[in-house]
Amino acid sequence: MSRITLPRTARRLTVAAAAAATAVLLTAAPAAAHVEVESDKAQALAVNAELTFVAESESATAGITELRVVLPEGVTPADVTYGEGPKGWTFTANDDGYTVKGPAVKVGEDAEYSVVVRQLPDAKELAFKTLQTYSDGKIDRWIELGESSGGGHGNEAPVLELKAAAPGAKPVSPSAAESESPAASPTPTPTAEETAVSPSPQAADTETDDSGGLSAGAWTGIVAAVLVAIAAVVFVVRRRGSAQQ
Repeated sequence: MSRITLPRTARRLTVAAAAAATAVLLTAAPAAAHVEVESDKAQALAVNAELTFVAESESATAGITELRVVLPEGVTPADVTYGEGPKGWTFTANDDGYTVKGPAVKVGEDAEYSVVVRQLPDAKELAFKTLQTYSDGKIDRWIELGESSGGGHGNEAPVLELKAAAPGAKPVSPSAAESESPAASPTPTPTAEETAVSPSPQAADTETDDSGGLSAGAWTGIVAAVLVAIAAVVFVVRRRGSAQQ
């Protein structure tokens, strides 16, 4: 009996072990690909910190073409400048972060790029939610935070852990893009008093004519009437002289 029972038990244990190993591999495979971030200046309030991101590829048929990043609180798009990345890729600032994109990298190849942050905020860690797009339109969403990812087995966002700020470190002044631009000097609007004192040109001409007592047209009419009267008197006088002769 023992010759038959032992081999069967061994086979069962072998099958169970193989199944468990396969399950572990299948479970771990989707979580293997993700986005990582690191920096040599991973310290709160660090100035001009260069951050390097590596987006791992999990597609066997398409290359990565775009990475859309939502910046963490304390970092604005104006604080970020592009370092370097895949050949032909460009950097565009968005309302809440930035996008780096360009020609698809080689299939199965990771996309690596860097940015420089003017100053890191005073925080313990920074999460950079990322949307990773492939040439076939597929999108990997690395947007989950540690507390909501179910124990670290979801699509976690890349997180940069920061050391405490150096003694004496202080926030720098806002960047030029963040500071309010001087408002253009508006064209002065006449007040009610100025409007009453300074009438339109036509009204001013009319007032000037009125200030003399009579307008030019009135004076012309008076002169014409006087001339007509004189001419009538001369005509009457001449006619009477001719009649007496």
